[in-house]
This record gives sequence, structure tokens and C-alpha cells, in this order.
Amino acid sequence: MIDHELRRQVVGEMHLRRWPVLQVPSLVIQWVLIVEDDEREVEAEQIARLPAEASASSPSHRAGEFAPQIAYAWERHSEGSSLALFIDGIDEATLASGELPELVHEAIAWAESLPGKVMRATQIFVVSSDASAEQVLPSLQFNRAELISCNFGGSARMWGDFRLKQDGFGKLVVAANNTDIRDFTRYLQRLQDLGNYRNKALMGLPTAQKAWPRLDRVGQRLAELADNVADESSRDDKLMEELSSLSLELNSIANAVDYRMSATAAYAQLVRDRLEELRVERIDGFASLVDFTQRRFLPAVRTCAAVTERERRQSERASELASLLRARIETRIENQNAELLRSMDRSARMQLRLQQLVEGLSVVALSYYLLGLLGYLLKGSSHVIPGMDAELLLAALVIPVVAIVWGVVRLLKKRLLKDGS
Repeated sequence: MIDHELRRQVVGEMHLRRWPVLQVPSLVIQWVLIVEDDEREVEAEQIARLPAEASASSPSHRAGEFAPQIAYAWERHSEGSSLALFIDGIDEATLASGELPELVHEAIAWAESLPGKVMRATQIFVVSSDASAEQVLPSLQFNRAELISCNFGGSARMWGDFRLKQDGFGKLVVAANNTDIRDFTRYLQRLQDLGNYRNKALMGLPTAQKAWPRLDRVGQRLAELADNVADESSRDDKLMEELSSLSLELNSIANAVDYRMSATAAYAQLVRDRLEELRVERIDGFASLVDFTQRRFLPAVRTCAAVTERERRQSERASELASLLRARIETRIENQNAELLRSMDRSARMQLRLQQLVEGLSVVALSYYLLGLLGYLLKGSSHVIPGMDAELLLAALVIPVVAIVWGVVRLLKKRLLKDGS
């Protein structure tokens, strides 16, 4: 049997994007980058220099060891890339002090040399228990009023305020609390996916906010145009020109927002999926991931959805208005054509009457000339034939001559009409 050319790619896809099993305690550092197309080649060259596991090397995924006790996982996404470093052999005291080994700083420096713009950068301090987390938390200087803390995946717990620190990283503290280490790794990856997709989804909010005033102006112009269409005195060509300009504006808005809004909707669904998979449990005195998501993320996503829906409805209104205007123009053209046909009919009838009048006058004129010729003939003949009354004969011939001329004219008319058809 011959393998399908996509079989291995499809099977391999199901095994990608998995983190290596984490050690506790450890440090996970992840960057989410927006990489332009012209930067992809440089990125690929830099990633290709790293040693990779044979089972985790593909054009869209690469994993291996950057150095002893420092593993990495790189992924290529449709809108960028992500790179994670997994640093083992670090105890809670080192995590609390922030004094990382020199090799870790070298790995961070190499990662920050990759092309692209940072969309999210996170340091995750993985500890064994809540008690160990208490040693690390003071050094991170979380804002207590904005601190998010909750259990997820059963007994695991996280802390974070989702604020950028002075070094440009967001900080999270996660306690395993005796969770199976493989399950804990999967849950932690989902927790990180949640934040990554959340940031990518929120990229659509500035686009939506920028498009909203444009939609306001388009809506106002649509209302004014609808009033003008209802006004019979408005010029159709002027209305059509304004409507075409408005349709072009709507197309411009759609082209500017469609991709970003569609991406936002897709990322938002992934956020909801990851949030459900984490099985978040509230902790008294703290806001949870669910609270944090509902407070700001969902309103932003709804704003993006509202922009998409509003643009769609305005496009439909513009299309309906164009249909009404075309119907109005077609009705006017039909009325003009009907009036033109009536005018042509009147002209045809008038021409027919004139033709009949001319035809009658022609018969009279031809009969008059013919009778004049016959008069000369009869008068001349009266000198030769004794007793012949030329005037009486001429009078007797008037009606026959007129009838003959009328018949000849009718016959010629029929032949001409037959030849013309």
C-alpha cells in the first residue's frame, strides 16, 4: 500500500505542541512573537542552529536542549511564533532571589535576539506547594488589589496580577500541590495557552475601536441617503454617485477589519475552551481566572463582534438602498419609455392621417390633369364628328376617371407596401 503524501504530517501534527514533562521546582519562560513574512527566513536559520529531538523537529515545531538543564520548544503559528525555555535544577530560594545562573541569562539573550515583536513574555515560577509559593511571592511584588489566584486542574494553584514588570515580563507563580506531574504539565500549558490566546484576541480591540467612528459616519450618511431616495425631487445620478461612494467606504472598512475580527472570534473561542478545560475553582478573598476573563476580556470580544455585526448590517442596508434606487430608476425609465411610445403612436396616427390626406389630394390632382387632357381630346374630336357634345361627354367621364385614378393609386400603394415588407 502507498502512503498518502499528507499521512505523516497529519499524524505528526497530533503530537506537536506538547511541553516536556516539567520538574518541580523549575522556571518556564515563554515569548509569543509576531513575526513578519520577511523575517521568517532569518528566524528559521537561527532556530535550525539549535540541537533538536528527531521526534520533535518539523517546519512548524522544534524542541530539544539549549544547554544542560535548559530545554526549549519553538512553534510556528499563522501569525507568529512562540518560544519556551524550561529551566530545571533551580530551587525555591533561587526563584525567590531572582539570581539565575549565567547560562540562563545567555539563553534569554539568545531568545531575545530572534526576529519579531513580542506580544507576550511570561516567566512562570513552578513550585511544589502553596507554602513554597509564599517564599517566592514577596519578591514579585504583585499588586494585591489586582492579584488573581485560584485552583485549577484539581489541587494546582496559580498567582498573578497580569501586569508587566520592569524587565518586560509578566510573572506567574504556580504550585503543583501533589498533582500528577504529567497532568500538571498539561494544565500549565493550557493555562499559558489561555493567556497567549487572550492577548492575540485582544489585538482586535484597537481595530474595532478605530472602525467604530467610521461606522457612525457611514450610518449617518445612510440615513441621509435614505431620506434623499424617498424625495422624488432628488436626482437619481447624484444619489447613485453618493451610494457608490458609501459602498466603497463600507468595503474599505470590511477589508480593514474582517481578518482581525475573524481572528479575534477564533482566539476568543480558544480562550473559552482553555478556561473550561482548566476546571477553575475559586478561592475566597481572590479573583479567579474566570472573574478576570469576564471582567475585561469578554466585553472586548463583544465589542469586536458588535463591529462585525454592525458592518454587516450597514452593508445590507446599503445593498437594500441600492436595490430601491435601481427600482426607482427603472420605474422612471419605464414611464419615460411608455410616454415615448405613446408619443410615437400619436405621431404615427398623425402621419397616417396626413398620408391619407395627401393621398386624397393626389387622386384629385391626377384626375384633374387627366380630365384636362381628355377635354382637349374631346373638344378637338367635336370638330370632326358632327353633333358631338364635348362638354357633356367630359362631364360624364369625371366620376369614372376619378374612380380609375383612385384604384390605380391604391394598387400602387399595395405593391409598394408589399415590396417594403
